[in-house]
Amino acid sequence: MIPAPFRYHRATSLEDALDALAEPDAKALAGGMSLLPLLKLRIGRPELVVDLGRLDLAGIERANGSLEIGALTTWDALSRAEELRGGGLDAIADCAAGIGDLQVRNRGTIGGGLAHADPAADLPAVAVALGLELVVRSANGERTIPACDFFQGPFATALSDGELVTAVRVSTPPTGSGSAYVKVEHPASGFALAGAAALVTPAGDVRIGITGVGGAPALVHGEDELVELEVYGDRFAGEEYRRHLARVVVRRALERARSRAERSSG
Repeated sequence: MIPAPFRYHRATSLEDALDALAEPDAKALAGGMSLLPLLKLRIGRPELVVDLGRLDLAGIERANGSLEIGALTTWDALSRAEELRGGGLDAIADCAAGIGDLQVRNRGTIGGGLAHADPAADLPAVAVALGLELVVRSANGERTIPACDFFQGPFATALSDGELVTAVRVSTPPTGSGSAYVKVEHPASGFALAGAAALVTPAGDVRIGITGVGGAPALVHGEDELVELEVYGDRFAGEEYRRHLARVVVRRALERARSRAERSSG
């Protein structure tokens, strides 16, 4: 299908991109794995598409005791990053390695995926479990949004008009922590029918992010809280079956996270 007409601007700098995104009804194009299908189906009809492909927003850096991941870092780069191996951060690499297919992982970006906020996407569960922070910029300045406050419903986020995710900030969990991400995926799309990211610390703290079962990722602190989880059903999986899948992936994620924590402590 052919998209509705729109103007196209290829940004030459972050400032150039932010100036363009300040226009009414402008959309940012990162890897395009989420936006382009919406344009082709005419679900999205922006007046202006701002291409971010030339911006220097990829890579992983250490800063002030945390990791900062550029918004244009691809899923493939995340899945191979040594900085995300061990140290309680394995859930990020788990998640990235299981997204889409080879083409999607080589083109899709972490910032674009988070900003799209698909309710069945993988990374939102990891983001809330690991307490990630999103760094966002606009022509008016910069602010940081905790992942737990960022996702507000299906395809809805705390981003204001003209704001752009520029980086994701990851605080290193305590030494001896372990994390993991597990999902049961739809066999055609690869999206999560239910997915869970778990983080366990030596002090016994547990954080579990759950995706695919509601309109936004949910954060719980133990299996006993799953009874309070809001779950929806659709033609792919009914409510009762999805609730069952949530229990399964949470249990598997916790087992894997605890195993990793034991290995790192030993």
